[in-house]
Amino acid sequence: EKIEQALTAIFKDVPVLRIDRDSTQRVNSFANMVKQINQGHAAILVGTQMLAKGHDFHDVTLVGVVDADLALFSADFRATESLAQLITQVTGRAGRGKKAGEVLIQSEQPEHPFWQNLLQHGYESVADNLLSERIQMELPPHGFWAVWRAEAKEKDLAIELLQQVAGLLQQSNSSVLILGPVPALMEKRAGRYRAQLLMRSADRGALHQLIDQHIHSVTKLKLARKARWSIDIDPTELI
Repeated sequence: EKIEQALTAIFKDVPVLRIDRDSTQRVNSFANMVKQINQGHAAILVGTQMLAKGHDFHDVTLVGVVDADLALFSADFRATESLAQLITQVTGRAGRGKKAGEVLIQSEQPEHPFWQNLLQHGYESVADNLLSERIQMELPPHGFWAVWRAEAKEKDLAIELLQQVAGLLQQSNSSVLILGPVPALMEKRAGRYRAQLLMRSADRGALHQLIDQHIHSVTKLKLARKARWSIDIDPTELI
C-alpha cells in the first residue's frame, strides 16, 4: 500500500492499480481488475506474488521487484527456493507480446552468490545448489520433519506444554532428533503466544513411530487442555 501511495504521488497523472489479497476480496474483483488492465486503463500495477503467476499482460514491458533480499536471510530454509521461482515467474511477465521487456531487481547484496548464480545460470543451477545443501544438512526432501505447535493466551504456557511433550519423546531410544521447544518467530499473533518443537529424522518410519507411540500420552497432559496444539508433518514453513 505504501508503494502504491508513493507511485501515485510521483506519477500524478498515471493510473496506478494495486492487486493483493485485500483488494481482491470481493467476488469478481480480480477478474474486473484483469479486464481493466487488458483494456489499457492502468499503466502501473503494484501487487504481491499474485501478479507474477500465470497472467498474460502483453503491454507490460517493465517489471520491478522491490526489497528482494529479505528471502536471502529468512529463517525458512525454502525462502531462497521460493525467491528463485518468483524471479523466474515475474521475469516472464515482462515483454510477453511483441514489445521487449526489462526486469529491475532491488538488492543491497548484488554480489551475493544467489543472485550471481540465478542471473548468470538460471533457475536450474540454483535448484541444483539448493538440493546439494539439503543433502548435506539432511533437510527435506533428504530428511523428514514434524513440528509440534502450541499456542495459549498465557505467555509461558505454550512453551511449558511443549517441554512436557519433549520430555515424553526423549524417553524413547530413537534416531529422531528433538529440537526445542522455542518461541515461534512471530511469537504473539492474534492475542496468543506461540511456540514450536521440531522433530527431525533421516527415517520417516522412525519419525511416525515415535509420534504414534506418545500421541495418546500427550492428549492426557493437563496443559494440553489449556493450550491449543497440533502436529504438522512435513511442514512447509517454520514461521
